[in-house]
Amino acid sequence: MHKLMMGLARTMAIVGGIVLSLLILLTCLSIAGRLLNGALHGAMMQGLAPELSEWLIAIGVGPINGDFEVVEAGVAFAIFAFLPLCQITAGHASVDIVTNSFSRGVKRFLRMVTEIVFAAVLVLIAVRLGAGALSKLQNGETSFLLEFPVWWAYGASLIAAIVAALVGVYMGAVRTIEFFTGRILVWDGVEGEQ
Repeated sequence: MHKLMMGLARTMAIVGGIVLSLLILLTCLSIAGRLLNGALHGAMMQGLAPELSEWLIAIGVGPINGDFEVVEAGVAFAIFAFLPLCQITAGHASVDIVTNSFSRGVKRFLRMVTEIVFAAVLVLIAVRLGAGALSKLQNGETSFLLEFPVWWAYGASLIAAIVAALVGVYMGAVRTIEFFTGRILVWDGVEGEQ
């Protein structure tokens, strides 16, 4: 089961990384186009090569229309896509100043409670995101500039949120079994040597 969940988490993280890389490329191209467009409209280019400037402006050299809408939707998906791997590898930030002095049993109890709370929150997020996606689908809302249906972004994020919730519930179950049996089922380096 752990192999399946780890594979699912890694696959989502890879897809999230690809999406994030494409968004970075889109943003860079849009910024470069915006700067080039400003230079083409500038007095220097208009004086040196007005025909070239007008031609480049006419063919569409400039910022990418609606880039922020795509970035907004893509980053939301990427965040949810990275959550499963972060959850299964205990990659969340933690402050251990106080808990380092606790006994192993108390630490395991706290890890169990933390994982269960994370799982509950991830399930709640997925449920609410599903309700939001359904609402956007039913009312036909579109983005302002590109006019793509908003539910597409909600739907993509929902898929990643469902995977995050599944991994969260799995890790909650693993940490619960670990607490009650005293055995480590999923080693993540957080708990010291036995």
